[in-house]
Amino acid sequence: MWIHFFYEIIWIAFFGQRTTKFCLTLFWVFLVGEKNGFDYKMPSQKIETGHEDTVHDVAMDYYGKRIATASSDHSIKIIGVNNNTSQHLANLTGHRGPVWQVAWAHPKFGSLLASCSYDGRVIIWKEGNQNDWTQAHVFDDHKSSVNSIAWAPHELGLSLACGSSDGNISVFTARADGNWDTSRIDQAHPVGVTSVSWAPSTAPGALVGSGLHDPVQKLCSGGCDNTVKVWKLYNGNWKLDCFPALNMHTDWVRNVAWAPNLGLPKSTIASASQDGKVIIVGN
Repeated sequence: MWIHFFYEIIWIAFFGQRTTKFCLTLFWVFLVGEKNGFDYKMPSQKIETGHEDTVHDVAMDYYGKRIATASSDHSIKIIGVNNNTSQHLANLTGHRGPVWQVAWAHPKFGSLLASCSYDGRVIIWKEGNQNDWTQAHVFDDHKSSVNSIAWAPHELGLSLACGSSDGNISVFTARADGNWDTSRIDQAHPVGVTSVSWAPSTAPGALVGSGLHDPVQKLCSGGCDNTVKVWKLYNGNWKLDCFPALNMHTDWVRNVAWAPNLGLPKSTIASASQDGKVIIVGN
C-alpha cells in the first residue's frame, strides 16, 4: 500500500509532469528475502499504448490484470497485461478534450472506470459484456477542466471526488436507485484545484484504542494557491478540518496523496509541488 501511496508523488516530483511518450513501461516489483532485509528486483515490460498524443495517466485495476491509460488524444485505452504480454482490449471515446486521469472503482461495485478531462466532464464507464464499455453516467457540473478524480475507500460506498480548475471540488455518491447525489466544496482553491485524495476510512488509532469508531469521511486537496487543505464531511456538508490551510509550498501544488494508516494513531499526507519539493506531513 505504501508503494501505491508514493507512486503519484514520486512520478510528479521526478518527471515534473506526466509522460509524453505514447508507450508505457511496467515495473513488476518482487520482494526477495535476504538475511538483513529485502532486495527489490524490478523486471520491466514495455507496452505500446496506441495513443496518438501525450499519455497523462495510467491506472492498474484491483487485480493487476488490466491497465487504463488517459491521453491528450481524447481517448482511454484498456489494456490487458499478463507476465510479459499485453493485449489491447478496448478504446473508450467520449471526451472532447485531453483526458487527464482515470481511476478504477473497487470491484465490489462491478467493473467501473472514471475519467476526467479538460472538457470539464467526468465520465463513469461501465463494462457490461467482457470488454464492452458504455458511458454509465456523465457529470458536467464543472465549468472548467476537471484535473483530478479519486474514488473513496470502498467502505464509504461508491463515491467519487473531483477537483476542477473552476476552484470547486464535487463529490458524487451513488444511490441504491441508480441515481447520484452531489455535494460540493465551492471555491476550495479559488485559483484552481489540481488534485484530490481520500483519507483511509479507518479512524487513526482504531486498532490501538477501545470502542467502536465510525468510518472517516475526509479528503485532502492541492491547488494553484500553493496550499494543501483537509476537508471533513459534517452533517452532509464539507468543512475545513485543518486550520489554517497547509501553506508549505511556494508554487502550485501539483499532487497530494493520503497514506493508509491501518488504524494506527497517525495520519500522513504527501504533497508534490511545482517548486520542486515533496513535503510529508503527519499528526
